[in-house]
Amino acid sequence: MSTETGASYAAAGVDIEAGDRAVELMKEWVKKTQRPEVLGGLGGFAGLFDASALKNYERPLLASATDGVGTKVDIARQMGVYDTIGHDLVAMVMDDIVVCGAEPLFMTDYICVGKVHPERVAAIVKGIAEGCVLAGCALVGGETAEHPGLLGADDFDVAGAGTGVVEADALLGPDRIREGDAVIAMASSGLHSNGYSLVRHVLLERAGMALDAHVEELGRTLGEELLEPTKIYSLDCLALMRTCEVHAFSHITGGGLAANLARVIPDGLHAVIDRSTWTPDPIFSLVGRTGQVERLELEKTLNMGVGMMAVVPQESVEVALSTLADRGVESWVAGEIVARGEHATGAELTGDYAA
Repeated sequence: MSTETGASYAAAGVDIEAGDRAVELMKEWVKKTQRPEVLGGLGGFAGLFDASALKNYERPLLASATDGVGTKVDIARQMGVYDTIGHDLVAMVMDDIVVCGAEPLFMTDYICVGKVHPERVAAIVKGIAEGCVLAGCALVGGETAEHPGLLGADDFDVAGAGTGVVEADALLGPDRIREGDAVIAMASSGLHSNGYSLVRHVLLERAGMALDAHVEELGRTLGEELLEPTKIYSLDCLALMRTCEVHAFSHITGGGLAANLARVIPDGLHAVIDRSTWTPDPIFSLVGRTGQVERLELEKTLNMGVGMMAVVPQESVEVALSTLADRGVESWVAGEIVARGEHATGAELTGDYAA
């Protein structure tokens, strides 16, 4: 007689009870993100947002974006720190949305794990919720999926999608940019959430550095530096639009500063950025020096200390810098828009970084 018991979801590695506990733990954090337009609570099949709020717009345009945080999740896993990676996720999604001038409205998340550890999942959602508060959007729903056999028990990944709204005649972008405009750089908080495959390869694999090792030039452990949350600029950019004329924003993510800035520069014009206007944080030189990474390779992979750029007319520069300073955002004039030459590609970096 066979002694084998019948198959079950739990035997296959999926713990429904743990998932339910994770939902209970995250409820208090999700509640902190609510906007008055959000209907219902956590646990429904879909998040509800009252679109009648858009009636105040003449011609509302919805802006949407989706993203993840790449291999930065592996640093969080190795360190056992789960409450910052969600902050990164919101930044990657909502700062893409604000680039066109859109106000962030709501976001949903997707968390995939090898095994549901309720406290870990709740910590991830806590970070997402805190990020949503900083971006001014609501967290209206999400999904936690358990994938035993595909992911290890401690492995996880996160992704998210967001929606914002902008008045059609306030839409920012290439059409607004003019020759002579100034390019204002806003400082990053570090590596943000791009280039971690290179960073991990150089510092952890090739150099064998330990995440818990104190690095003198960083002033903290390597792990603390690598997990520094991505700065969220959404409300800062919206404040800039309220106080002065803005022609375009560029979110500096994968591809680096020049490539991302070029995405908003129209045909016939060219952005020239002067490296001497700032000094990248020590983490960038550490990666370059340790891995013998050429400067151009670093610049097309990492943000080099600039997380967001604004293109404004010259007469807006003083107000723009003052507005950002009042909001605690380090910023400076990094370049200008000029006529495009024969071999120009839309944006370039010139000179050398300040010592």
